[in-house]
Amino acid sequence: MNTIGTLFRLTSFGESHGLAIGGVIDGMPAGIEVDLTFIQNELARRKPGQSILTTARKEEDEVELLSGVFEGKTTGTPIGFVIRNTNQHSDDYENMRNVFRPSHADFTYEQKYGLRDHRGGGRSSARETISRVVAGAFAKLALRQIGISIKAYTQQVGNIVLPGTYKDYDLARVEENAVRCPDAEVADKMSQLIMKVKEEGDTIGGIIACVITGCPVGLGEPVFDRLQVKLGAAMLSINAVKGFEYGLGFDGSSVRGSEQNDIFEPDGKGGITTKTNNSGGIQGGISNGQDIYFRVAFKPVATLLKEQETVDKFGNKTTLTARGRHDACVLPRAVPVVEAMAAIALLDAYLLSKSTQMGK
Repeated sequence: MNTIGTLFRLTSFGESHGLAIGGVIDGMPAGIEVDLTFIQNELARRKPGQSILTTARKEEDEVELLSGVFEGKTTGTPIGFVIRNTNQHSDDYENMRNVFRPSHADFTYEQKYGLRDHRGGGRSSARETISRVVAGAFAKLALRQIGISIKAYTQQVGNIVLPGTYKDYDLARVEENAVRCPDAEVADKMSQLIMKVKEEGDTIGGIIACVITGCPVGLGEPVFDRLQVKLGAAMLSINAVKGFEYGLGFDGSSVRGSEQNDIFEPDGKGGITTKTNNSGGIQGGISNGQDIYFRVAFKPVATLLKEQETVDKFGNKTTLTARGRHDACVLPRAVPVVEAMAAIALLDAYLLSKSTQMGK
């Protein structure tokens, strides 16, 4: 329920307007140097209030490590951590106490549990993703040791699409603009659209693309724990995510096998590679050594700062105009979350692969 992973595991806790968000990381390999600056920078990429495109909520999101680190290295024991909430405006949500926001988790939480935290959505708030970013940062530090790198970027906002693939752009430029798109001109158009939608009190969705490089052959455990299953489950657990595809994805369903198959050939170094990578680096549920690339679709945020028809908890028709500080588009802040969840899934898959290769 609140835990992800088999050997590398994260259990998260906390609510948007509670005292803190936190988690426990278990299964972290020992002896990994802990770069606190890197971890804090990952949180800074996700935190609110970082630009005019995001929610105005101001949180420093400073992580406090409680255990599992000694003299700058991981000990192999559980890593406990917390991030304090310091800038809640709970009164902004009072008009939602008995009213359900359309397409939000309000109704389903109320029906499932018989009560809900109306302040910012409680546990259903995207603020919960802070824990994922911390765990993802630790996973990235471990994956560095084996040469695995993960990079995500905003590929689409509304009807504005970055053409081509990740190979057409310098992904080192992703952090050069607030929308986290590697093309400055397209990023500017995306930013203008987000601002227009924000001024109208509305929201908009889009697509984040991600590429994993340096992944060795052999990650993934058939049949029910295929690598794409782990990645897909990780992505679909993120707030507002509505779809996941890897490789050619849905586009591959409209072409013939002769067009889609990745032909094997010698790599010139005594090994084997493929001429193309339509499989997205995964075949038979197992990584094949090629780049792993996938896309994640995000819906528009459900909380609108404009009037909507709805009902209250008693079934009476009413209207709601939400108050508070909300993102008009989650994609800029979701980029590091996608990377974090990919890192968590990859490190878990790597550790599992080592457990099945005795003697290697």
